[in-house]
Amino acid sequence: MLPPDRRTLGETVLHLRIIAPADRSAAVADLLADDPGVAHLAVIPGAARQPPGDLVLCDVVRESADLVLRRLQELGVEARGGISADDVELTLSAAAEQAARDAPGHGEDAVVWDEIAAKTGEQTALSGTFLVLIMVATMIAGIGVLLDQPILIVGAMVVGPEFGPLAALCVALLRRNPRVIGRSIKALVVGFLSAMLVTVLSTWALTAAGLVDRGMLLAERPLTDFIWRPDALSWVVGLLAGVAGMLSLTSKKSGSLVGVLISVTTVPAAANVAVAAAYGVWPEAGGSALQLVINLCAIVLAGLLTLVVQQLWWWHVARIQRGAARERVTGRR
Repeated sequence: MLPPDRRTLGETVLHLRIIAPADRSAAVADLLADDPGVAHLAVIPGAARQPPGDLVLCDVVRESADLVLRRLQELGVEARGGISADDVELTLSAAAEQAARDAPGHGEDAVVWDEIAAKTGEQTALSGTFLVLIMVATMIAGIGVLLDQPILIVGAMVVGPEFGPLAALCVALLRRNPRVIGRSIKALVVGFLSAMLVTVLSTWALTAAGLVDRGMLLAERPLTDFIWRPDALSWVVGLLAGVAGMLSLTSKKSGSLVGVLISVTTVPAAANVAVAAAYGVWPEAGGSALQLVINLCAIVLAGLLTLVVQQLWWWHVARIQRGAARERVTGRR
């Protein structure tokens, strides 16, 4: 039985399932065995049938996962076999703890680029759910603008799904993936335009029903008028939102509060554009549109720069790992 402190301590690792071609299986096993961040290595010869090969299982701490995956791909495992990775939230193992101590860096800061690319790539689809969510969020924000109610604005921020395509765009720009770049931009443009059109129509409908009127937009709105008055702080907020959002994505700490921060001047600004356009208040519509563009650009710029810094840091960590591996090989000789 593990000691009390050991029972409560768990390492977050990736569990890898690898189908290795028979002629590459030994090289794969040696690669994994030599990496200090790998634990629980098992090789089952001939277990895989489609594609044929050996089944290799292991756990790798997150700070070593990106380098391990890249080396496996360099061996041709991806082309002739297969690699699957699953998050294991809890691993009670002295071997896993030793791997975490030996691997350079910290698991909370680790970036697994293939994982991030797969996760964000899924969020570029112009699905019905995405369109409905961004429409609903923008309509809620439109009502919040007219009522000068920050609570409704925050509610709209939580519902807004636009961080997915924004994050995907940042990752695709870093990896120079034109297909994902195009899909991300398409999702954002179509999503926001559709949401603003629906919000114009809903504003007209609410006005016809006597629930809102043009005077509500023209009245003093001290709690929400920042939405259509862009200034230098708009850039600051957008940049901070981009950094926070990207770090939350890469460090697996995303949550609803991050969505609120990312949406702070996107969904509300789009809503203000729609409401002002519905009532023909074009100066306010123009100010809101500029606010939207500024913050979208700031979020993407900050997110991209955050990814660049993380990439440079983990390249440095990878060099440390390679140097340590060469020293171990030299020591064995």
